[in-house]
Amino acid sequence: MVIYSVYIVSKSGGLIFNHDHNVPKIETERTFTFPLDINLEYEAKKISVSFGQSNGINVGHVLVGVNGILVNGLTLEDGRDVKEVLENRDNFPLTLKFSRPKMTTNEKIFLASMFYPLFAIASQLSPEPKSSGIEVLEADTFKLHCFQTLTGIKFMVVAETSQTGLDILLKKIYELYADYVLKNPFYSLEMPIRCELFDVNLQALLEQIEKTGITNI
Repeated sequence: MVIYSVYIVSKSGGLIFNHDHNVPKIETERTFTFPLDINLEYEAKKISVSFGQSNGINVGHVLVGVNGILVNGLTLEDGRDVKEVLENRDNFPLTLKFSRPKMTTNEKIFLASMFYPLFAIASQLSPEPKSSGIEVLEADTFKLHCFQTLTGIKFMVVAETSQTGLDILLKKIYELYADYVLKNPFYSLEMPIRCELFDVNLQALLEQIEKTGITNI
């Protein structure tokens, strides 16, 4: 049983907390000949695929290794410039390793703000009045469960599709939120949650679930 991440969205639609618990690391390694059959974009802090995809390497994936040497920004761990290495025919064949990039904080904030109107639309589409909105969103690789409190705070958990009992987990997270966040005299409502006790107890809860199952919490 795998819990990928936890999100808390304020009643106004802003992301106030997120925790990446067990996000799978997806890496693809392939040997290339000169010239490369994919286009790379050299940005300030990363090198990513801008065009072309094959064998699990897709647009947006980031270059993380060349011949087993880690890539740090635009340079290799041994100090060589990555662009110069890739543009030199004499260096080929090269084994390049690509990884799916981690979501930035800004991307998570954007996605949380997109979920807010989707939740509202789902409530309005209901043929019955007083719909609870989106409670479960299921895809082929993950399942998202959402619990909205009476005050409009949304707690969301992203887990593997076979995970059960996530409604119990969400309510347990809500209890931790009430105990360690709302009772914190230094916390202001609608503001990002920065509470060490909440972080520690949430991490302990998720680890306990992975070891003993949700029914034992």
